[in-house]
Amino acid sequence: MKNKKIVITGGLGFIGSHITEELCIENEIVIIDNESTGNRKNINHLNTENIDVIFESINSINLKTLFEDCDYVFHEAALPSVPRSIRDPVKSNEANITGTLNVLEAARNSNIKKVIFASSSSVYGDTPKLPKVENMPINPKSPYAVTKATCEMYCRVFEEIYGLKTVALRYFNVFGPRQDPNSQYAAVIPKFITAIMNGEAPTVYGDGTQSRDFTFVKNVVNANIKACESKETGVFNIACGRRIILNDLISMINELIGKDIKPKYVDSRPGDIKHSLADINAAKTFGYNPKDEFMNELKETIEFFRGN
Repeated sequence: MKNKKIVITGGLGFIGSHITEELCIENEIVIIDNESTGNRKNINHLNTENIDVIFESINSINLKTLFEDCDYVFHEAALPSVPRSIRDPVKSNEANITGTLNVLEAARNSNIKKVIFASSSSVYGDTPKLPKVENMPINPKSPYAVTKATCEMYCRVFEEIYGLKTVALRYFNVFGPRQDPNSQYAAVIPKFITAIMNGEAPTVYGDGTQSRDFTFVKNVVNANIKACESKETGVFNIACGRRIILNDLISMINELIGKDIKPKYVDSRPGDIKHSLADINAAKTFGYNPKDEFMNELKETIEFFRGN
């Protein structure tokens, strides 16, 4: 992708900043981010000559005016986290559903060629069938999952009714450099890494036998760009098609850091699921083909936290 003008909502966040990093060299980037979960420091290492940052919420700014001369929208802005949504479902609804509706409405009333929406594997809920396939029934088990499922339906409806091309990418447990380990809602890999680096027992909700299809952030970036450039629309799983058990993950992190810290087990949390595994054949239709290099990806993530 070259010589395009691209909007990245949530472009200062973990995934959004990686998309920005990949696209800003040969494209003009407009970031919309109110820093509720993102941070300017995530793009400080980039040449910002081609980046315009607008520190506003997608719910309080005239998006149509911003979108008028743009080509594509990568919609990453959201309030993430299942536990956060359980504590405050109204805020999750406003940020995720209302925010996405505002993005879609502005996009269909301007010249946007395609909207790439960041969805989540949480929409599948705890359905026992593995691997998860896009055409299976969804079963959201948290307000967060409900917001993502609702936004997927809005994407489909805006394509069917208004002709706005949309892609919803169901991310599975994304990890990598620049992921925030300090929030109470942080994902398990950055929390486990920082705990073990500090000589502390990582907290595991449940017995640690639950598994996840962990997906390196660079694969997610690649999926976003390939989905945008392709003619495909619809819903796609973005993962690696492999399962990592949490107890094994802790052993791997200990091995790479050179420690032997045992986890602390506590009760499972409401909304958590036991196992997650994706079928990624649909995404391969637009060229998504992640490599299975989990230990190398984990090592790169650990090195980032060591340096920060």
